[in-house]
Amino acid sequence: MISYILAIITSVMLLVCDAITKVYIMSNFSLGESAPFLKGIVEIFYIHNKGAAWGMLSGHTVILLTLTTLVMGFCIFFLCKYAKKSKLLFWAVCLVLAGGLGNMYDRIFRDGNVVDFLHFEFWPDFPIFNVADCGVVIGAGLLILYFIIDTIKEYKQKKQGSNADN
Repeated sequence: MISYILAIITSVMLLVCDAITKVYIMSNFSLGESAPFLKGIVEIFYIHNKGAAWGMLSGHTVILLTLTTLVMGFCIFFLCKYAKKSKLLFWAVCLVLAGGLGNMYDRIFRDGNVVDFLHFEFWPDFPIFNVADCGVVIGAGLLILYFIIDTIKEYKQKKQGSNADN
């Protein structure tokens, strides 16, 4: 039970941190301005992103909001139907939901723009991102891990079942 409560608290904290960092960046940086954060590793680089990752579907706010709503609806369905059977699944879905909400808020209340500001200096071509994106990526990674673990469990159970039949 504690793990589920921690997942919810972490997701709420992610949302709050996302909102605070975006307000801070908008208040203290000009659009396009950059400054070192962890020299040689991460810099603050304030941009507005009208698209998804790597600028995909840029300018198609309605499509992006629709897709985000569908993904979040799927996540809520997953939470209600399956997440109680796995702490890992619960954590994953909570993080994806929190990140999705953070970026959805931007798209709705910032004229379709998502505030992005974290940039890997050592990987110049990697997209500039934000705290909400971190939640989505970590949550998606945990979902992949969950499905790999679940697939292995099912395979082992089937294998044990077929060995018992022989």
